[in-house]
Amino acid sequence: MAQFTRYINSPVGWLRLQSTETHLTAVCFDAEEDMNSSVQPTILKETESQLKEYFAGDRKHFNLRLAPEGTEFQQKIWQLVEKVPFGETSSYLDIAKQSGSEKNTRAVGLANGKNPIPIIIPCHRIIGSSGKLTGYAGGLERKRWLLKHELANTTSAGRLF
Repeated sequence: MAQFTRYINSPVGWLRLQSTETHLTAVCFDAEEDMNSSVQPTILKETESQLKEYFAGDRKHFNLRLAPEGTEFQQKIWQLVEKVPFGETSSYLDIAKQSGSEKNTRAVGLANGKNPIPIIIPCHRIIGSSGKLTGYAGGLERKRWLLKHELANTTSAGRLF
């Protein structure tokens, strides 16, 4: 299956978007711009547009066709993470309970860390039970920035860090 790539600059640095012809498969934090694929499917253009709206504070929900690759357990965790609303956080324990086993907090953390589509599948909204910011594949500074950005652009009374 063909893969396509598009690089975009964002407030959290360069992002590499990857897709099939119809579905977004990855958002990667890259240090610098590189060459876009010669063919740019609509999904990549739409992802860029929605991310720009998100970073401008105008988009609270993404509406994209996603195809993250992962195990059945990882897919289940990512589906739960997708439900955490803009401007709110949830804990690894909360997600573990929703997945059916509160003893799975470590496995939830590992699955969250393997999320191939960060920001859109909002793994940055998952924090420690104590409210502490814990690991983030894009780095804690990016996680902090994304959470502050959402807080500044919401009227939500939900729990934030």
